[in-house]
Amino acid sequence: MPLSRAQALQQLSLWTANPSLLNHARAVEIVMRAAAARHGGDPEAWGIAGLLHDADYERWPDEHPQRIVDWLRDQGEEEIAYAVSFHQTRWGLPPRGPMDRHLLACDELAGFVVACCLVRPDGIASLEPKSVKKKLKDKAFAAKVDREMIHSSVALLGVDLDSHIQFVIDALRPHAGELGIGGKS
Repeated sequence: MPLSRAQALQQLSLWTANPSLLNHARAVEIVMRAAAARHGGDPEAWGIAGLLHDADYERWPDEHPQRIVDWLRDQGEEEIAYAVSFHQTRWGLPPRGPMDRHLLACDELAGFVVACCLVRPDGIASLEPKSVKKKLKDKAFAAKVDREMIHSSVALLGVDLDSHIQFVIDALRPHAGELGIGGKS
């Protein structure tokens, strides 16, 4: 039986307490579900990949993502486990399928878009790709975000940066309240 979202959430909550990491997991889940719907993938599997991709990071940052990959394999979720493995680019794995590429291309960018929203008075409401690209050029803004990873992962998808940024914004916008990116009201 496939892993359920409830089981994935339970595992995430066992290993992750940091509200920012939990919010990031949810944001990447949202974008991955939208990507699955757009590209004919399984929204449950893709969503779980997004939800759990950093589940072990808080407790075992030096081992990340080996613990969650092992747990996923124990659950019989090889496709999700591989996508999570692929997102750890230092492992040098080749992509096997669209879920792998999308997780890589959605992870850093979803986090960056959320960061952009947090400094805007109206949050995500009027956010456009040009604003995100301007912030990408500012190395001091969200300094831990790997800009090269954003560019190379979007190229791996075979789409242009503007359209992928717009896709991420469009996926996140309906969830602004839940994600805390609706601006200051």
